[in-house]
Parts: sequence; structure tokens; C-alpha cells
Amino acid sequence: MDKTHFVVTADGSRTLYQSEVGEHYHSKHGAHQESKHVFLEQGLKHYLAENPTETQVNILEVGFGTGLNFLLTADYVTSEQLKLYYCGVEAYPLSKEVISQTGYDAYVKPDLWEEFLTNYEKALVGNAALYAQITLEIAHQKILAFEPSQCFQVVYFDAFAAIHQPDMWTDEVLSHVANLLVKGGVFVTYAITGNLKRSMKALGFSIEKAPGAPGKREMLRATKL
Repeated sequence: MDKTHFVVTADGSRTLYQSEVGEHYHSKHGAHQESKHVFLEQGLKHYLAENPTETQVNILEVGFGTGLNFLLTADYVTSEQLKLYYCGVEAYPLSKEVISQTGYDAYVKPDLWEEFLTNYEKALVGNAALYAQITLEIAHQKILAFEPSQCFQVVYFDAFAAIHQPDMWTDEVLSHVANLLVKGGVFVTYAITGNLKRSMKALGFSIEKAPGAPGKREMLRATKL
């Protein structure tokens, strides 16, 4: 039996429900709105506002999932003429067939959507070049086994919620991810709990309670000191 099925969220965008985990890939209150607010606005755009001379950014996404966060990010950087290296760590990647049914072509440039689909399977086995300025890699492994050759300026932490996937929110995982960020790098996630805040502070981050996406009052943004 198929373990996933599509669900239409409150803003009209689609997400997947993973029955084994018991969780949606994105918020039921609006998949597109959540992705844009949490990761693009509060993550990448915040980092660039603090570092306006940057011409290239390396982004790590923990939990690549449906590719929505990547697509919105890639659409933005092409408009801003920035270079992007984007690596998504995904232990259980979706098939190209499922990705093609998300409907996320409605939110990005048509040629970017085609570039993404054309290069999706290539990105699963190595680096894929989209245009001349974007490199996409999808690391098909668990996060603790991920040992990249370079560091990142921004981390999109988009694992399933701790109540459904507690092993992704341990101090061990957070420490491993923190070590992959440069000084001044930004870590963003849709969640905010006392345990998460304490863990990130202990790892040498300054903590901010940023406004949450629809359905959540607050979210966490942390900057590596």
C-alpha cells in the first residue's frame, strides 16, 4: 500500500501525508506559505540582509522532501543573480513521478521547474547543474552519516516534527548540523520548543523567536556566534 498521498492545504498548495510517520511534509495551514515564510524569508533573505556583499550562498536542507524549499530558493536566487549550492539530505527520497505531481510549478518560473525535473534523478547520485549558477545535490543518506566537503551559510531544518520523529531533534543531530555552519551562519526551522532553544544556545548560537507561518505563533531562528 502506498505510504503517501497528496493533501490540499489551506492556501491551495499541495503537500504529502506520510502515513508511516503520521505527519505531513508541510503545514496543513499552507504548504507554500510555510515554505516561503520560514525558509526563504526568515532564513535566506535574513542572512543576505545581514551579509549584503555575498554573491554565493551554500544552503543545507535537512529533509529535502518534495523539493518545495529548494524551488522557492532557486527561483529567488535566479532573480537576484546569486550563485547557489544547495544540498538536501534525504534518507528516503521521493520518486521523480511523485515530485512531478506536487503542482509546485505554479510557484516558480516554468523553465526552473523543467530544469528541476530534468535534473532531479541526477542530483540524487551527484551534483546537478541548473542553469549556470545553481548546483543541486540530494544526499541520499541519514544526517549523521552526512560528511560534506564544504560548510554552509544557511541551514533549513525541515525534519518531521519531534513528536513523530524524535531521533531527528537530538543533541547529537543538532550538534552535527551546527558543525556544518560557518560563523554567522543562520539555522531556521518551523518549530520552537524549550528543549530546542536550550540545545542551540548550548551549541553557541544566539536565539530569536521569529514570527511563525500561518498556524504557528513563533518559529526559531538561530545565528552561530
